[in-house]
Amino acid sequence: MLRVQTGLENMLADPPAWMVDKRLGLLCNPASVNKDFVHARVLMNQKFPGRLKALFSPQHGFFAEKQDNMIESGHLTDPLLDIPIFSLYGTSRIPEKDMFNLIDILLVDLQDAGTRVYTFIYTVSYCMEVAKSMHKKVVILDRPNPVNGIQVEGNLLEPDFSSFVGRYPIPMRHGLTMGELALVFNHEFNIKCDLDVIPMKNWQRRMYFRDTNLPWIAPSPNLPTPESAMVYPGQVIWEGTNVSEGRGTTQPFEIFGAPYLNVERVLEDLGGPVLPGVVLRPLVFEPTSNKWQGTPCRGFQLHITDPDLYSPYKTTLKILRSILKNHGGEFSWKSPPYEYEYTKLPMDLILGSGDLRNQLEQQQDPDELENDWKAGLYEFSRISSKYHLYP
Repeated sequence: MLRVQTGLENMLADPPAWMVDKRLGLLCNPASVNKDFVHARVLMNQKFPGRLKALFSPQHGFFAEKQDNMIESGHLTDPLLDIPIFSLYGTSRIPEKDMFNLIDILLVDLQDAGTRVYTFIYTVSYCMEVAKSMHKKVVILDRPNPVNGIQVEGNLLEPDFSSFVGRYPIPMRHGLTMGELALVFNHEFNIKCDLDVIPMKNWQRRMYFRDTNLPWIAPSPNLPTPESAMVYPGQVIWEGTNVSEGRGTTQPFEIFGAPYLNVERVLEDLGGPVLPGVVLRPLVFEPTSNKWQGTPCRGFQLHITDPDLYSPYKTTLKILRSILKNHGGEFSWKSPPYEYEYTKLPMDLILGSGDLRNQLEQQQDPDELENDWKAGLYEFSRISSKYHLYP
């Protein structure tokens, strides 16, 4: 199988003419590497000596060292290149104009997770808005959607629940690369900045990350493997509850649970441990940090057996519905704040809906709820397909 070549590698192999003599900025993190694990800023400094003037970092910090939500990182000086690193997850999530005064072009080389609530895509959207106001160019160095570019899943975000974990009406699993998503934001949501995408070579929409022959570098601390990214579009919803999403373990999002969980009752509700494309294996784990730190939790590990059959969002909603049914007295929704929203429930922000949480509490079946989302998904797919860059 051919190895996928990233936008970073293609840009370095054949730099566009409009990059000549321009001052460059780079939005990046530890996952911004080539096939040989060399970081983008090193490669760009070699290719364009002295022209990389500033670096920018998303949530979790330039070194992806910050573990959790609303853990801010400060500005730094890069120890390798002696240029500023501006945090875009610090006192503000929006770049200040002084930061962009140093550059003519902002290059973006970030590994996305293919999920609406992953904040990197909104950091890019804010950069695009500031770039528009300052007549700067934004260039996306595209990378794979790790959970493929075909399947879309979930309800579209409702405008009243717009936040830093969902700015626009897109589904939980959007089926786009970061470059394609930036094009959608730019044209469909009227940012209208000077935007270019340098595409990948050899990437096909059916691919999961392990099909790409690229190295996986965790884009954030709790997505350590491609498998954790595959379950993330569903398992992220535990962040809005008192159920541990596995933070503080070696397999976050793949494992989840709580001290009060009766796994036998949950499995009975679900009709057994085997669901479409996935098996729920009961386990006990003890988080070393975050929810239930130092307390044994009963729960499950998700083992994906057929990724094309597995629907991560619907699967986790089914499990949540069972926990609500069997543990109503012990289960609770997480209270605000969550990603700088101080009034709305975190779960409503994650789900992007004011009704879905109540529907699950009323024991409505996610299979039936999914039918209500089909029209929105169809319309999103119709619009977003105009911006597809890959077969």
